[in-house]
This record gives sequence, structure tokens and C-alpha cells, in this order.
Amino acid sequence: MPTILVIAGWRFFFYANEGNEPIHIHCRKGDAEAKYWLDPDGFEIIEAHAYNMSPADKRTARRLIFQHFDYIVSQWEKFQEKRNG
Repeated sequence: MPTILVIAGWRFFFYANEGNEPIHIHCRKGDAEAKYWLDPDGFEIIEAHAYNMSPADKRTARRLIFQHFDYIVSQWEKFQEKRNG
């Protein structure tokens, strides 16, 4: 479960056991957690699920993902290369 970013108390990470799912990122802060699908072509984020997240938490997580979108995509690609290597 590699962590790729820690910002403002939020930890952004990938799970290694999710098979060949499309690009996505998990985030967690305290007991709040979410998973977001990323569409690099459309520069879009789609919420897959969220637990114990207020609307403000969701806005913050999305904002942070957008701010680091290209970095997250590049880390996903590196992670997949290592995993499938």
C-alpha cells in the first residue's frame, strides 16, 4: 500500500491487491476514507465511494487530487510498471 502524498493530514495511496482496475487513488484522514477514479484524458475525478466524509472533506480531497493530478497519474504508472514488471 504505497503512500504517494501526505498533505494537510490527508494520505493518498494505492492498494497493491486491486488487480487491473483503472487508474484511481485512495485517500484517508482519521476515520474518513474515499476512492476516486481518475480520467487523465478528460482531467476528471469521479468518486467511487466515500466513508465518514463530510461535504467539506470531499471538496478538500478533490481539490488536492486536482492540484496533484499529473503527479498522481505518473505515480500510478510507475506503480503499475513495478507491479507488473
